[in-house]
Formats: sequence, structure tokens, C-alpha cells
Amino acid sequence: EGGVAMSHVDVMSLVGTAVPESLRAAGHIACWFVVVDGVMRSGPFTSREAAGASQAIWQLEMRRRHADTDSLLA
Repeated sequence: EGGVAMSHVDVMSLVGTAVPESLRAAGHIACWFVVVDGVMRSGPFTSREAAGASQAIWQLEMRRRHADTDSLLA
């Protein structure tokens, strides 16, 4: 229980001129990234659903790593 803290996995959105130029050129006015502990890890995604799927994968991976670390500490 005193093991390593779990990472925080979020989805961050960008809108307007913050959207990468390549996506704006394709007509996208928003995009999403997966952020792990404040660091962009995947994206940009052109839909919130795609970012959410990536977020779920990152969360599973972080849980797996956390479980592996806890077992090493036991």
C-alpha cells in the first residue's frame, strides 16, 4: 500500500490555432491528445472517441506497471 503512486492519464483538447497546422489544413478545428502525468504521450487524434480509446490503453498499461512494481516491493 505504500507502493509507487499511479500515473494520471488524461485527455487534453486543443482548439483553433492550437491545433497542428496539418490538421487545420485538413479542416479540423479541434484535436485531442493523451497526457500521462502532464506529458503528451499520444495523438493528435481527430475525435474524442479515438483519444478515449488510447487513454483506456494507457490506463491499462499504467495499472499493469503499477501491479508489477507492487509485486517487486512485496
